[in-house]
Amino acid sequence: MGFEKVNQKASKREPFLVICDFLAQNVIVLGEEELACEDVEFSMDEDFISNSHAKRLEKRAMEFQEYKSKFDAVIEEIKAGDTYLTNLTQPTPITTALTLQEIYESANAKFKLRYKDKFVCFSPERFIKIENDTIHTFPMKGTIDASISHAAELILANEKEMAEHVMVVDLLRNDLSIVASNVRVERFRYIDTIEAGEKRLLQVSSHICGDLENNWHVNLGDILKKLLPAGSISGTPKKSTLEIIERVEGYERGYFSGIFGYFDGKEFDSAVMIRFIEKTQAGYIYKSGGGITLDSRAEDEYNEMLDKVYLP
Repeated sequence: MGFEKVNQKASKREPFLVICDFLAQNVIVLGEEELACEDVEFSMDEDFISNSHAKRLEKRAMEFQEYKSKFDAVIEEIKAGDTYLTNLTQPTPITTALTLQEIYESANAKFKLRYKDKFVCFSPERFIKIENDTIHTFPMKGTIDASISHAAELILANEKEMAEHVMVVDLLRNDLSIVASNVRVERFRYIDTIEAGEKRLLQVSSHICGDLENNWHVNLGDILKKLLPAGSISGTPKKSTLEIIERVEGYERGYFSGIFGYFDGKEFDSAVMIRFIEKTQAGYIYKSGGGITLDSRAEDEYNEMLDKVYLP
């Protein structure tokens, strides 16, 4: 019903917010009247200057050996030919004095969402943007600490990171081809800078786009359904990789690594829900991870997962 509601509202040019979980099974659609009375805040593609909230957190990271057992299981699946790239994520319990609303208010991120007192997301990664009958996506794959000498040159020259990025670009080119024509890579492997708490990270991105019919809004829900789960946080081939994720990760992603987006009556913009904190009965859980290929090293991937646990 959720994607049907997206079609209905978009076909009437009614503005709405859509929030979708990782497996595209739970879809929340909130029109303007609902947004006015729901405890939900969001912002799309905006520049923020953080306020004065102290943004410290403490991580209670899982043991490396526990992570390595899951990493090794993915590597075995790769060797068996069932996946070429798998996005392996894990939950990290955290402690912070901030409320979800304070985290939202202080986060310096392009895309932000707070859904009631349940979760908050401050994502650097766009999912898709549709404007002027063109659909755009900007996969992010490849992360390095900006303080490392010649960090940009190192990440761009890294063969493992190159292979991972190429796989994601190919996957998303294929995904866009399902809903669009004349799909092309406009820009390949450029560097974004992300403020990651006490660190600055460099993230490698690409820009892919394609052409839609001029009545695309009538089928916006169908477009989203065909593109989900997002390739950058699942893997390739998508179907078998999703089965591997379910077997290996050992926890429910829920809305983490799903998407949220806003249709303003004319254009649609959306983000992948990474950099995600969920409030549970046991406390705050921060969910993060990264892409695993045959050339990945467990120590590097473990450290990257923890580097992504921060308040921007």
